[in-house]
Amino acid sequence: MSKKQKNSLLRIIIAAAIFAAGMFVPEGERFNAVWFVRLGIFLAAYFTVGWDILWRAVRNIAHGQVFDENFLMTIASVGAMVIGEYSEGVAVIIFYQVGELFQSVAVGKSRKNIADMIDINPEFANVERGGVISEVEPDEVEAGEIIVVKPGEKIPLDGEVIFGASGLNTAALTGESAPREVSVGDEVISGCININGLLKICVSRPYSDSTVAKILELVENSSESKAKTENFITRFARVYTPIVVIGALLLALIPPLFVGCWGDWVYRALTFLVVSCPCALVISVPLSYFGGIGGASRRGIMIKGANYLEALYGAKTFVFDKTGTLTEGSFEVSGIVPAGISENELLAYCAAAERFSNHPIARSIVEAAGENIPEAENSEEIAGYGVMAKVGGKTVCAGNIRLMDKVGAEHIEPDCTGTVVHTAIDGRYAGYIVISDKIKSGAADTVSALKSSGAKTVMLTGDRKATAEAAAKEVGIDECIAELLPDGKVKKVEELYEAKPAKSALVYVGDGMNDAPSLARADVGIAMGGLGSDAAIEAADIVLMNDNVNNIYTAVKIARKTHRIVMENIVFALGVKVLVLALTAFGLGNMWAAVFADVGVSVIAIINAMRAMKN
Repeated sequence: MSKKQKNSLLRIIIAAAIFAAGMFVPEGERFNAVWFVRLGIFLAAYFTVGWDILWRAVRNIAHGQVFDENFLMTIASVGAMVIGEYSEGVAVIIFYQVGELFQSVAVGKSRKNIADMIDINPEFANVERGGVISEVEPDEVEAGEIIVVKPGEKIPLDGEVIFGASGLNTAALTGESAPREVSVGDEVISGCININGLLKICVSRPYSDSTVAKILELVENSSESKAKTENFITRFARVYTPIVVIGALLLALIPPLFVGCWGDWVYRALTFLVVSCPCALVISVPLSYFGGIGGASRRGIMIKGANYLEALYGAKTFVFDKTGTLTEGSFEVSGIVPAGISENELLAYCAAAERFSNHPIARSIVEAAGENIPEAENSEEIAGYGVMAKVGGKTVCAGNIRLMDKVGAEHIEPDCTGTVVHTAIDGRYAGYIVISDKIKSGAADTVSALKSSGAKTVMLTGDRKATAEAAAKEVGIDECIAELLPDGKVKKVEELYEAKPAKSALVYVGDGMNDAPSLARADVGIAMGGLGSDAAIEAADIVLMNDNVNNIYTAVKIARKTHRIVMENIVFALGVKVLVLALTAFGLGNMWAAVFADVGVSVIAIINAMRAMKN
């Protein structure tokens, strides 16, 4: 508990003890000594626990905010005291404060989950300048500078390890407990904790563009985007509260004109006010969504707002990118088919031509060749075709079929899955190399779970049709559309959006870089491989920080559970209130029933909302 919560609990306990003492004092006749003693005891209990409610009500009225829960509680409790129902007037305030304390504790637990993410913010950076290490603010370090991170310290900025080796604790970012081992040449991101080794890191970007800055911005803004249900409850309370206040006033004034018994009808009106307080709805609905977002963050699932959590609940169309989303995105040579030369020669010539390319496929060929790579000259990358270079005085072309057609090399069309790199030497076809990408563990289970819940699954990719269809079949995708450029993906997303079931949402899952336009166009964009990716954090609505494909369905389950809890609270709160309001209007309810209908229902709804934090 926080200090404020402990103080609230102490006030409630003291007020409850004073209240209990007052219950043992007989009522006595008005204005005699016993009556004054009893009144004094109840007033002491009332002001001990309720002075802040009175102050907020007066302050809000002064600012033009009349119809809120503070106003309702003040009118009801003060009114009860005025008509002589001292015990009930004090009980209303005590139980209301108990409900407020429950709410504060519940919000505090959810905030702690998100605070674990906020705790990734580094406080300082050890920067090395002129051989001297000095401690500075992270935003004072520029790209290209060297920082030193000691064991136990947070990595303050993104960069590349240039000295040392260590394990990194990434739990705050990804939810994963297993440490990540890094050494010279590895990329590291801000927010991780260095466990056991001294690291020197060359900073790749300033703090304002770092991973930790992007995540903190995402977390801080997550509560600003409200779900439709939240907005409805807010608007409902603004209209509902004035109506019930007017209704209570009419209940107190009109019936006595015909049947008398002013005191009885005023008591009913005050009870009516306590029952009608919309606390259970106003508190529990946002708390449910807040709990869902907090619970998701514990699993490394960052959700930018309650509106995306609500939209995910109604998602019936899931569109996936292939590479890096359903597949590992780490390519390896799986086949070498030479024509007129040996396998080693084909691999060596192709690797020499691809050596200076940064494309993942090119790197996989170079890695497979190892040290058996001859020198290349005049290397040229031809966009949309491949590469061309001089190797040992020969012109080597490596790329797709279009490149073979361009240089006039007669080639074959292989019947295989995977990405194919064709090679021609001096205009003569020399064979092809097959590059494969592994399906992610859990991808098939995730797709199967989504389909079993009634969702349609589609894969959009720029890869060859044969390769794409093989991957789609292995994973279990309903529909596969291949050989698409980024703008083609957006067009297909538009078509799928128009074809989706009414009142349902379309979800696009991509790697957050070349898929950014599609992520932005979908109702909900989920970024895979988002760790350290600016495009993922900025374009997506949900970021899976641990790159775990299983967390797609986990996010869906969290969304559905949260929505179910919200609906339970709405139906329960309104049902109980309508019942007790009816009983009160006919004189069958009292202030104790009203306290249950308000505070009791609020506490039950809050406890139910806290379930959203667990998944």
